[in-house]
Amino acid sequence: MVGLGLVVLLLAGQGCRQDAEAQGQPDTDLNGKVVAGYQGWFAPEGDGANLGWFHYGVNHGKFEPGFCTFDMWPDVSEFDADELYATPFRFADGQVAKVFSSANRKTVDRHFKWMKDYGVDGAALQRFGSNLRSEKMRDWRDTILAHCREAADRHGRLWFIMYDLSGMNDETLETLIISDWKRLIDSGDFRKDTTHATYRGKPLVSLWGIGFDDNRRYSPSACAKLIDFLKNDPKYGGNAVMGGVPYFWREPVQTAKELRKDALPLSEMEAVYKQMDILSPWAVSRYADADEFVATLVKKDLAWCDANNIGYLPVFFPGFSWHNLEKARHRNAPLNFISRDGGKFLWRQAVAALQSGARMGYVAMFDEIDEGTAIFKVTNNPPVGDSPFATYEGLPSDHYLWLTGQIGKLLRNPSAADNELPKR
Repeated sequence: MVGLGLVVLLLAGQGCRQDAEAQGQPDTDLNGKVVAGYQGWFAPEGDGANLGWFHYGVNHGKFEPGFCTFDMWPDVSEFDADELYATPFRFADGQVAKVFSSANRKTVDRHFKWMKDYGVDGAALQRFGSNLRSEKMRDWRDTILAHCREAADRHGRLWFIMYDLSGMNDETLETLIISDWKRLIDSGDFRKDTTHATYRGKPLVSLWGIGFDDNRRYSPSACAKLIDFLKNDPKYGGNAVMGGVPYFWREPVQTAKELRKDALPLSEMEAVYKQMDILSPWAVSRYADADEFVATLVKKDLAWCDANNIGYLPVFFPGFSWHNLEKARHRNAPLNFISRDGGKFLWRQAVAALQSGARMGYVAMFDEIDEGTAIFKVTNNPPVGDSPFATYEGLPSDHYLWLTGQIGKLLRNPSAADNELPKR
């Protein structure tokens, strides 16, 4: 039986091709662009997905003040009534606090319009291997993919799939990831969309989670097989493959306080890394001082990539906060664990990377409120009660969308890079 999500995907493909003909073709190469990771994984009760409060965070069967798993409350003041879902949370004046659904077509379109409005070039749509185990979850992800595809076309934004391999093993890399790719391409090859991102003339696909030293159950050889399929299969290959790799992928770094290590030895992974077209080291939570690592590591990363004719996509993140998520795991973490410093932290990462020679950027993430790395609109007046929420500390709710757009301008004119935060 064909799921609803796949039907929507097919219909979206028809619309994308027709609309693109009318709008003209954008420059799809990732070089010179800034894109944001798009989780697209929030499902409130009442949105029709029947997933409960997925990623808003049920803890011990509850979702109420004191029991949630996200640290920032989205600003939904611009949303229409059919995009809003009531929660058990309340604002200080007693009004019901509402959230959005990632599967709402209108909301996805709104998000991509924000990208256009503020100069964010596009989105890496996260597609989680763990969601592909059940038809219900897979159908839900298909629906979100279709909405993103349609919205990207309408607003002239680039997009591509980033498979998150977390939870996979050698077998499921083939039975879930490869099978899913085949199914999606057979349903209507979205790589032909005029807004699908490319790199060096090939359609782009990303695999996140290669080379991490955190007890993952898939081997380097299985990763190599997956990459080879995506690059060389006669029907489903021909793609440029990006690898989401550990921040210290080349070598661990000894600081005054500790040894920074998050990767398998380069000797085990080098052949796999050399298969890929782009490497993108995962920077989130790896440092709290942009100057400490970015300026030193990025130059060496770029030198290695240049020597091997591989592209390099540095990751920038605005800050980090997972107090409520860690509470659900029975652990303690402070709110605003890594301070945003009014945007200076994000800006310094981008400037340091550009000054080191980087020519494209990935901001993590557009909508990630679970770990407090979101750049989309967040309210400075969240609900009150037993669950605290981080804010943009009085800055406009669109501050980080605007700042990400400014990073895009820098990528197109790197000589203008300045350590000082730009003024609006």
